[in-house]
Amino acid sequence: MDSQLSQYLPVLILLLVAVGFAGGTLAFSVVAGKFGRRTRVKDSPYECGMLPEGPGSARMSVKFYLVALLFVLFDIEVVFMYPWAVTYRELLKSNAALALGGMLTFLGVLFVGYVYALRKKALDWRS
Repeated sequence: MDSQLSQYLPVLILLLVAVGFAGGTLAFSVVAGKFGRRTRVKDSPYECGMLPEGPGSARMSVKFYLVALLFVLFDIEVVFMYPWAVTYRELLKSNAALALGGMLTFLGVLFVGYVYALRKKALDWRS
């Protein structure tokens, strides 16, 4: 029983070191921050040596974020297809219909989502 618990001792030590480091870093930043001087010039936004024009943070259209999320969704599709393509020969030996059918179902669901996004004009971010 003691030998099993002693195997977790390095993990406990690592956890204590990580928590101590995080807490120490936060405490140091609070202490060091009190001694720093903040001036108006230091807090102004910097744009490549030019004087800033307009507000610091511009509002983005919701369409931009929708296109970005759709890009991530279809990008993840490719991530799921790579392992399937690599193991396709072994999958053919075991159950060919299940291997191909599973991928076609996956692509079908994504195609329906793509058609839905096109019909809702989610990819048209000019309007």
